[in-house]
Amino acid sequence: MKYKAIFFDLDGTLTNPEKGILNCIQYACDYYGVKTEWDSLKKYIGPPLKDTFTELLGADKADEATIKYRERFAPVGLYENEIYDNVPKALEKLKNAGFILCTASSKPQEFVEKILDHFDILKYFDYVGGATLDGKISEKDDVIKSVLDKTGLENNEVLMVGDRKYDLLGAEKMNMDAVGVLYGFGDFDELSAYKNICLINDITELCDILITK
Repeated sequence: MKYKAIFFDLDGTLTNPEKGILNCIQYACDYYGVKTEWDSLKKYIGPPLKDTFTELLGADKADEATIKYRERFAPVGLYENEIYDNVPKALEKLKNAGFILCTASSKPQEFVEKILDHFDILKYFDYVGGATLDGKISEKDDVIKSVLDKTGLENNEVLMVGDRKYDLLGAEKMNMDAVGVLYGFGDFDELSAYKNICLINDITELCDILITK
């Protein structure tokens, strides 16, 4: 087995958080009287919130806007979410095949844990990695490094799986292999521009690639 562990992004890879994230972005923008169009906000599913609000509202409002976002997200937006088809089955197969499964998400770790538990897939993960609420760990390569440090895994033992350029670029910065998923929020043009071993249309394809029949 070439890889010992798999690091999964959450949003757009394991679950579809579009409704919750975009509702909460609009909630924060509305607080400042800034109107936004739903479709134009989809590109903000993936990057750190501070980057999103810096672009939408300006750097001077980014921290406060993040607090406003979480004001709605924690009690409501977190659950405006759907798990992608075949994810539980694929995680179970990968776990049974002997892989160490972890998350490496730009979402705060405590929210990642709640979402995984909500969809009853927390049981498949050996370690839940995410950003910190204080923003000290938010960029994808920093999240990945944190998970590597906490688990004691080496970068050449791990495969990163995600749906946005941030996932693939983060893996590249950490000298890790990556797989891009095309059913999330990054399209072929975005993902193919970054180093990857393959692009997949369904998470079950990951099992076909990694598990020797």
